[in-house]
Amino acid sequence: MSLASPDGANSVVFLGGGSLGAPCLRELARRGWIHLVVSQPDRPAGRGRVQTPTAISSIAMECGLNLIRAENANELHVREQFAGAKVIVVISFGQKLSAELLAGRVAINLHPSALPEWRGAAPIQRAMMAGQTRITVCAMQVAQRMDAGDIYDRQVFEVGETETAGEVHDRIALESVDMIVRTIERALKGGLTGEAQIESNATRAMKLAKGEAFVDFHQSARLVRCRIHGLAPWPGCDGEIAGQSIRLLRVREVALPSEQLGQPGHHARAAPGEILSAGYVACGSGAIEILQVQPVGGRAMAWADFCRGRAIAVGQRMTSVARKDIS
Repeated sequence: MSLASPDGANSVVFLGGGSLGAPCLRELARRGWIHLVVSQPDRPAGRGRVQTPTAISSIAMECGLNLIRAENANELHVREQFAGAKVIVVISFGQKLSAELLAGRVAINLHPSALPEWRGAAPIQRAMMAGQTRITVCAMQVAQRMDAGDIYDRQVFEVGETETAGEVHDRIALESVDMIVRTIERALKGGLTGEAQIESNATRAMKLAKGEAFVDFHQSARLVRCRIHGLAPWPGCDGEIAGQSIRLLRVREVALPSEQLGQPGHHARAAPGEILSAGYVACGSGAIEILQVQPVGGRAMAWADFCRGRAIAVGQRMTSVARKDIS
């Protein structure tokens, strides 16, 4: 990655909270481009509910950058600190920016979906849960309507067969930095143009909820795998086998002989969720192999390690249902 011209010095205000923007902020700080960083206030976190800075605040302090922690970036005392900045970069910030704040500047947002598909809070997870094997990430114009701005650039990421949403998120965060840097360089040179989105193709990626932490084994093995991986690491996918509650972390689709799945002319069809052998679980069509689980209150472990000392046998059924007490 070559350094750009010094025109970018102190030209960028970076707005972010979550870790999606962390590698980008580090690179912009290394280049000396950061004028100001704006993030959310510290929040209670962990069992001790200790006041904890956002990932972006932590990096800003580590790099000695000017930092404002604000509930509302549009307030006058915050906007006044933007004076002199030419470009605003917004990554995983979660606040709507006013026209007054954006006026006279190029505002660039990183959104991990093939816009206008999957506008909203959980685009990576929703795309994976729907069975998509590619995640397109867009550098886009910040607009007054959510994720509706013109597209400046795109980058495609292939999703691995056993890759989780959390792992895809972290890879996108790291490998999309070049695209954002290129977009900033074009903005500073005055040559930034975008492609309008087709509104009729827009779809929503609703925020995830704890109540979604389940999977329906009556679905195909492919969709079961996609849901489990799309929900990892949060809210996760809960299951129960032989009276033991677990969280399903990683699985693989498998091709099993028809006699194990119970095709016509062989054994009776295996019930969805039934343990077949060696960690194989029957689905509505096909089967999955459970690779990694996490017992309640325990650490992540291989399925074989979980089974040691537990009465897990062929023919038992694994269940996974929505928890009615959680919204």
